[in-house]
Amino acid sequence: MPEKSESVPNEMRATYDAIVALTDKVCQEHLNDEYAEMCRRLAAALARKRPSPITRGKPEVWACGIAYTIGMVNFLFDKTQKPHIRADELCQAFGVNQSTGGNKSQAIRKMFDIMQMDPRWTVPSMMDKNPLAWMISVNGLMIDARHAPREVQEIAFRKGLIPYIPGERG
Repeated sequence: MPEKSESVPNEMRATYDAIVALTDKVCQEHLNDEYAEMCRRLAAALARKRPSPITRGKPEVWACGIAYTIGMVNFLFDKTQKPHIRADELCQAFGVNQSTGGNKSQAIRKMFDIMQMDPRWTVPSMMDKNPLAWMISVNGLMIDARHAPREVQEIAFRKGLIPYIPGERG
């Protein structure tokens, strides 16, 4: 699961705040609070990285790349999903061209080894539908923790292997 901290080093605060102001605005206008929260977490992770890559480049491009990354993880660009927005429309909301936003997202995904359906960056409302969030190894056998005995679920949760105990959203 992602580091839930939005703490950032003091020297990165102004840059982080500039980026988050942009992601918050676009998420409020086009997405939802879950996306805004995940964008803040990813921006904080970038701010804590040493050396932090967000010291170079425009805040609009970083904000777009962050939102694009979270969107890619959560199938935001799939018109059957809610919320939904096309990739070009998302980039346009930041005033960034799609190839620039997509390239920045690719760089971010490479930095943090992020993939589609990555449980660390899945919005809470999508977690139940994300099979990767629930796969655990029990005695060398991969199982879906949602179908495991309660005792196994509790151990997996304590170890941080699953996001919450099924049936106890938290």
